[in-house]
Amino acid sequence: MDNRNWQEIDKAKNAALEVLLHNAKGPFHGLPRTAAWGYPEPYTRDLMISILGIAVSGNEKLTVAMEKTLQILSKNQSERGHIPSFVHDSGNRGASDTTPLFLLAVGIFRKYTGRADFLEEAVQKALKWMEYQSPSDEYLIAQLPTSDWRDEQWVLGFGLFVNTLTYSYLKMLGYDERAQKLQSAMQHFTITSNSNDTHLHEGMVVKKKPYYALWSYKIYSSERFDLLGNSIAILSGLAAPDRAEHMIAWIEDQCHKMMENGDLALPIAPNLFPFILPEDSDWLPRYETFNKPGDYHNGGIWPFVSGFQIAALTAAGKHKLAREKLDTLTNLVKISHNKELEYGFNEWYKAQDAMPMGQDWQTWSAAMYLYAAQCVADKKPHFFDFSVHQ
Repeated sequence: MDNRNWQEIDKAKNAALEVLLHNAKGPFHGLPRTAAWGYPEPYTRDLMISILGIAVSGNEKLTVAMEKTLQILSKNQSERGHIPSFVHDSGNRGASDTTPLFLLAVGIFRKYTGRADFLEEAVQKALKWMEYQSPSDEYLIAQLPTSDWRDEQWVLGFGLFVNTLTYSYLKMLGYDERAQKLQSAMQHFTITSNSNDTHLHEGMVVKKKPYYALWSYKIYSSERFDLLGNSIAILSGLAAPDRAEHMIAWIEDQCHKMMENGDLALPIAPNLFPFILPEDSDWLPRYETFNKPGDYHNGGIWPFVSGFQIAALTAAGKHKLAREKLDTLTNLVKISHNKELEYGFNEWYKAQDAMPMGQDWQTWSAAMYLYAAQCVADKKPHFFDFSVHQ
């Protein structure tokens, strides 16, 4: 990448930091807001993910805001350890990803600050809650429909995203044995027959494909490609190097085909593909309004997810490809609804034309851009080196 492109990245990094500082204090108890306009609430999942960008920025104001956010979450934790969906509202519960994201965020905060016992009591309660989310009382974590970040799309049973988060926080917090057993459980194939008379343990490996299933439960599964879950699998080391290698090549091949077919405007992967079409068995009538092919969770391009993918590429040693994706993302995050903004950092973009469809100045879009850019610059995935526990 030439100096001109690095200058563009530096400008975008400065703009991302401006977004985060603007959003650092919102109207709900002074907690950070999810977006500068449209989302004043402190959504737990967005803010937990944003810690990656905050930590690499080293900004003191943002660090203080994140510490306050984590402390309030610990106070609003349920009696049995569940973390609420809104930071400020202890009664707003039901999400399957907020508790593992809290555990991951605390682990990152500990690494970043060197405070090894930060919120230890809350961590232990949350760990116990997560153990009870395994129906088999073993290792794979189950969830209910619409209870992770895809609020317009059902993920049933053992969701990939939630389980890769679980593996990541176990490694981050030093629970290596349990992490290894979860990893082993995920390596089983999904069940493809109409019955399981031999009582095989279902897993998340898709036969004849290099990636993990979107979800799996008993004899059912979805083989649509989940970019976020699979990127975290690579980033965390859950996916073996050879699987990561094949997965990355497969993603590039599929994106090339989608661009040829007019389903993708830019060489950057959608969050889900193939898109769910009206004639497909997993299409729901409500998708016509909220989740059309190439829109929102049904194949939209999400900058925060792209940030995870770029970081995963650095973890896999694909530094040239990571730089190329970062360059594409740098151009994308300029596009906004508000034409007066130099950088939009929009929530999500339509796959077919790369037009902004969500809220501008989204916290996790800006934060994950910062994180991805730092990973590319340093050629390493920050905070996901699990060889040393702090």
